[in-house]
Amino acid sequence: MKVQNAARFLASVLLSMTVVGCGKQAPPENTAATPPAETAAAPTKGERALALAQDSIIADTHIDTPSKLHRSLPEALGGTLEGTEFDYPRAKAGGLNAAFMSIYTPAVYKDEAGKSYEHANQLIDVVEKMVSSAPDKFAIALTPADVRAHAEQGLVSLPLGMENGSPIEGDLANIEYFHKRGIRYITLAHSLSNRISDSSYDEERQWDGLSDFGVEVVAEMNRLGIMIDISHVSDEAFYDVMAVTKVPAIASHSSARHFTPGFERNMSDEMIEALADNGGVIQINFGSTFITREAREWSDKRSAAAKAFMADNPDVTQDQLAELFAPGFEAENGALPFATIDDVLDHFDHAVALVGIDYVGIGSDYDGVGDSLPTGLKDVAAFPALIEGLIGRGYSDADIKKILGENLLRVWQAVEDYAAAQDAA
Repeated sequence: MKVQNAARFLASVLLSMTVVGCGKQAPPENTAATPPAETAAAPTKGERALALAQDSIIADTHIDTPSKLHRSLPEALGGTLEGTEFDYPRAKAGGLNAAFMSIYTPAVYKDEAGKSYEHANQLIDVVEKMVSSAPDKFAIALTPADVRAHAEQGLVSLPLGMENGSPIEGDLANIEYFHKRGIRYITLAHSLSNRISDSSYDEERQWDGLSDFGVEVVAEMNRLGIMIDISHVSDEAFYDVMAVTKVPAIASHSSARHFTPGFERNMSDEMIEALADNGGVIQINFGSTFITREAREWSDKRSAAAKAFMADNPDVTQDQLAELFAPGFEAENGALPFATIDDVLDHFDHAVALVGIDYVGIGSDYDGVGDSLPTGLKDVAAFPALIEGLIGRGYSDADIKKILGENLLRVWQAVEDYAAAQDAA
């Protein structure tokens, strides 16, 4: 693609030289030449990036702000939200139009009847409160058309994505219930296997992919118009989804395993190709531990050390772990090596080289990956910096718009269209 872009650029330069050469005429004799008009300077990459950010639909499919707001809601939900990486002022500054709010349910709730369902409803309540407290700033989007309409009105859309299917609690009727509450994608599992699917993080593979109930869940999501999210699921579950879904799927916040060998939570090249064959999109996660081998290895080492520390200190709670364990670990091993914007761009390049421009998008995981975001991409105001990087890599404006949101909106519309056809049949 970069070669093609370079060729296009050279052709445009030659064409402009030809046009200027053919059209220029000498001034008439005995007539003073008119001084040339000042030529407007071409926009810099930064200026072009800012313009693109404001002129494009930017859809980020995974932002975990509701979980941060769950315990205590500030009164000014339409203003600056301290301690978060998303709020209205920064979304507007970054050009973010559709911020998918993650309705995240902890995996450990899976065996407590009613707790997952209750927790998911509480987080949906949080998002609804954000909208009701600032209706001139936020709106819940139920369709791609809503996203475009909200952008025209200057509103930031807050579509809902359920991270972890455990709130379904074994009852297909709950899928329709959550669809009515606004859920437009469901991540089938999280860090532990559940009734639906095995998890990439869980050594116990009780279903060897999707469960029989999970197959029913996929069919019901297809029927209702809910996007299937394969982030977090095991490789076997991913391929089971590809075999049974009737519509494109998404990876709402995953990156390329090519750069983090052995990290199953990211997608292998073969999986990215299969997802593209399905018509779906991989939405690149910005977390440093998803992006570079160095950050991944540091994180794995920290996890192993933390597990050993907890075994040696059984009275220490998870809440105390950061205070009692982290300083000693970092003193011995150094701080997390943050990824850079260039490292993140490498994942976009890799996916595009594998499957083309139509199957890649953004799933930042803002407010969901702790203090591990790359330098230069620390909050939602930073999208112009990402765009400037894409410009520097040779992507055209049209291709950048696809990455920013149009690819995701295409998939979402396909899912909506399939559901509408089922209703009409």
